[in-house]
Amino acid sequence: MTRLGAVITEAIVIHYGRDELLARMAHPFWFQSFGAVMGMDWHSSGITTSVIGALKRGLTPLSGELGIHVCGGRGKNSRQTPEELIAIGHRVGIDGGALAQTSRLVAKVDSAAVQDGFDLYLHGFIVTDDGKWVVVQQGMNDARRQARRYHWHSEGLKSFLDSPHAAIEGRGQGEIVNLADHRALPSRTGQLELLASLGPDKIVREVIALDPSRLRKPVAQPMLPHLIMPEHHDVREEDVNMRRLHGTLAAAADRGPKDFEDLLMTPGVGARTVSALAMVAEVVHGAPCRFSDPARFSLAHGGKDRHPFPVPLKVYDETIRVMKSAVGKARLGREEELEALRRLDDQARSLERYVTGPDFKEIIAGEFRHSHEWGGRSTFGWEPPEEEGNRSEQGRRRAP
Repeated sequence: MTRLGAVITEAIVIHYGRDELLARMAHPFWFQSFGAVMGMDWHSSGITTSVIGALKRGLTPLSGELGIHVCGGRGKNSRQTPEELIAIGHRVGIDGGALAQTSRLVAKVDSAAVQDGFDLYLHGFIVTDDGKWVVVQQGMNDARRQARRYHWHSEGLKSFLDSPHAAIEGRGQGEIVNLADHRALPSRTGQLELLASLGPDKIVREVIALDPSRLRKPVAQPMLPHLIMPEHHDVREEDVNMRRLHGTLAAAADRGPKDFEDLLMTPGVGARTVSALAMVAEVVHGAPCRFSDPARFSLAHGGKDRHPFPVPLKVYDETIRVMKSAVGKARLGREEELEALRRLDDQARSLERYVTGPDFKEIIAGEFRHSHEWGGRSTFGWEPPEEEGNRSEQGRRRAP
């Protein structure tokens, strides 16, 4: 994930610039699709930790070249974010102290001003050399074993207490107290006035004596780009836009042999790798509306939990190799390979309007049939040959 995430990021920066990368990181549907195409469980809470961790490891050696810095992370790493930002500020000449204050304030808003039943445990801060930033935070509801992700973007942010989120991912849990909503200004003002005039002890006595029937019913939250994942863990046909999937597969079969003629002569690079590259190409080039079904991108490289199929490591490695070659040549002014990827994405959008293909179960069955020869691996281990794999699968189904 470190290697693939870094090279996809490089491709986006080469084509569209750093600002576009930040805009995509602030988009929950793209973020989820990005993690899925890298082989992480398509809707696990761990996708956030894995993406931030992979980008931090992969982009830190490239920070001087790309001007992108990834700070923070999970647990104790999140608490080191202000110090990391100050150090980056000294190194590249931006106001690290102000960024450190932003980091603390964003964390405080989502942990104290927004009370929605989720406790923050991850804080990722991505900043560029010109001081623009994105924050991705995640909280966990231990009782329900569910997570919620909060996206912030410096672009267009006017106030940390005026509906500041770029997006939120995760289902709300009951009534939510959101003092960061612009409609909560009277409440925030009233709280400050009460604190100044009465003091904390008097406020506590007033609250105890308050008649609950006089409480106003909370106003519904405003709409945000809001991704809500299903309860089931496996990838199902209803989770995937089959029209888009068929367009991607058809583009790989049609455009791939034309644009990758020399590449396809290389041992190990075949139709399956081009199919994976077609989905990577969409992550690089796709418009925001293209990511409404992040489960589709798990069909590029599978998932470590064996859903929708084990990660085909040979295909994965070839995807990385092709992307690294394309990005390396583009840095030298030779963009023909990156342009071939863009044409692959263009072709997919063109074909999806009328092309058809195999049904979802048939696609997944084909992946399992070839899993052993493609180096299939999951948390259960390496995939055995098909005949042995059938017995293994039966054993898994009987297991409690």
